[in-house]
Amino acid sequence: MFTFAHISDIHLGPLPRLTLRELASKRITGFVNWHRNRRKHLLVNTLDLLLSDMRQRQPDHLMITGDLVNLATSIEIRLAGEWLESVGDPRETTLVPGNHDAYVPGAHDRSVRQWYPFIAGDESPDDWPDEEHVFPTYRRRGPVAIIGCSTSNATPPFSAGGYFSARQARETANLLRRAGEEGLFRVVMIHHPPIRGAAPSHKRMIGIRRFAAALSLGGAELVLHGHTHLNTVYPLKTHHGDVPVVGIASASQGPGGHKPPAAYNLFSLSGEPGAWNLMCERYGLTPDADAIALEQRQLFYGTEAGLAQRPSIAAQF
Repeated sequence: MFTFAHISDIHLGPLPRLTLRELASKRITGFVNWHRNRRKHLLVNTLDLLLSDMRQRQPDHLMITGDLVNLATSIEIRLAGEWLESVGDPRETTLVPGNHDAYVPGAHDRSVRQWYPFIAGDESPDDWPDEEHVFPTYRRRGPVAIIGCSTSNATPPFSAGGYFSARQARETANLLRRAGEEGLFRVVMIHHPPIRGAAPSHKRMIGIRRFAAALSLGGAELVLHGHTHLNTVYPLKTHHGDVPVVGIASASQGPGGHKPPAAYNLFSLSGEPGAWNLMCERYGLTPDADAIALEQRQLFYGTEAGLAQRPSIAAQF
């Protein structure tokens, strides 16, 4: 059996001291939003508690769907790189960026360059050549093909939308088709939810139809996303059948906010093409905010009998 965990929207804090030059941009709105809202509920202790519980369950791979930082300053990007290194080996951790990682023009490329070992595909060059496209990426881990897509781009103030290009759609379809021919379980990672109505208009993804077409052409078994800070499951209709599109709460969300508290999903996969078994277990912050507990189990493919039994590990704090 192969297990993989999914977290998203880390929003590492606190914010560093910002210069007037850094604030003379869209960052000023994000700076105000952080101090009015986010800093009260996005907590480092919560993130540490979540990661501690996840490590005890020893997933084979970790998938992170973006928004490591808040305003994408150089200091934030560097510190996020150090945080990634503390979380796990780049070979066992896959990342795609979010809109906060591309908060202002130029930030997307700085983020990708800093975090490149966690982003690069199996066949990507060791160092990112600036003139080449990075996404989509392709990684094969056990029976799983991980296709990483990017919707992150700099947007105007009061906008947090994403963009999925025609080029990326074509290449994603080709990678999915290749993975299907190799008999792999195909997981697509993307920050913005590729579902109409899943996010408000100023936060939505442009290119939802292109994304659906790519999956219809290439085939996929699972889509993981972030952005909304919500625990959700949507069916995405394709020519191959419905594909579950799964979102997760912010990994740093403390109690008392208007969004659900921090959580991660743990997926257990067994079987083979045409007969996959996939169980999703969601673990989240307890009401007392002093532990992580199982919140929900959902079978996406196959039967529970088809899943090899995994020993239960009780978190100790």
